[in-house]
Amino acid sequence: MGIDSHNIDNTKGKTRPVHTTLLGAEILIVEHLCNLYLLPAEGFTFSAIPPKFKGVGTFPVRAMAKLAKPD
Repeated sequence: MGIDSHNIDNTKGKTRPVHTTLLGAEILIVEHLCNLYLLPAEGFTFSAIPPKFKGVGTFPVRAMAKLAKPD
């Protein structure tokens, strides 16, 4: 799940229901993305390459979308 926002959940409370639901379903969350509106609805491959970290819950990634070649 990729979003153009700093957090997929409301940060005013202590619960993170969207994080809990998505991560519980093994759906990764990538926040702070930009220009998502420039991507087509389909026809691209998304990659998020994190640096090597251990024991953290959040970390930066290099996010990329590779567009499929038109037929």
